[in-house]
Amino acid sequence: MENESCWVWFKGSLKDGGVWKGGFTYKKDEKPGVLIQNPGYVQCRVPDWRISTKEPQDKSVGPKIPENSVWKL
Repeated sequence: MENESCWVWFKGSLKDGGVWKGGFTYKKDEKPGVLIQNPGYVQCRVPDWRISTKEPQDKSVGPKIPENSVWKL
């Protein structure tokens, strides 16, 4: 099971855009997606496309969502 640092995409609201937030770690296992952890947030599972292992250059530009993604919403 991997356990590495990552940035996580948070969509925000309809008026405000999303943002990448750092300080998370993720674990990848046999289940779909990745399990993210941060002391300030509840541990949860998110799709792979919502994390980045490299710091995004522009923290307001969202990730590419794969076509027909199960977790698109």
